[in-house]
Amino acid sequence: MEHLTGKHVNYYHICHRKLWLFEHGISMQHGSEAVQDGTLLHQTAYLDKSAKWREIQVAGIKIDHYDPERRLVYEVKRSRAMEEAQIAQLKFYLYVLEQHGIDEPTGILSFPKQRRTREVVLTADDRRQIPEWEAAIRQLVAAAHCPPVLNTPPCLNCSYYELCYAGEGPRLPF
Repeated sequence: MEHLTGKHVNYYHICHRKLWLFEHGISMQHGSEAVQDGTLLHQTAYLDKSAKWREIQVAGIKIDHYDPERRLVYEVKRSRAMEEAQIAQLKFYLYVLEQHGIDEPTGILSFPKQRRTREVVLTADDRRQIPEWEAAIRQLVAAAHCPPVLNTPPCLNCSYYELCYAGEGPRLPF
């Protein structure tokens, strides 16, 4: 793996198994209604803003909405269900921008369906933790074996659900 992406960081904070499967070329997103809904939302939410914002790629990450004048990353998400992972992903983007000479970038997480936004800034603690995330992600995906199923409530809505529980069914209660 040459570069980590925002998706790596997001999956790392949600499920190590999902991260490992993704990195090993196993994608289950093509059949997920939630993923399709999120893609449509991303393409149609805030159409008036899309003309003002730029798509940029740097160090293996792709940022869909970036305002270079304000040094602002704008991330559209379907729901707040995985907000911790979404914040981590956005902080990773801000960290990469800083590493490439952008001073004090900031971010906004937008949840159009809930009509809610959240400002995200990079802290000194984040700058210390993100290299640890990167090292942990590289170690995790280099492992010879896939991590075990978590069997947590988010598993029920995951695009990898059928793969993880093939022949088993969920082990309830969580």
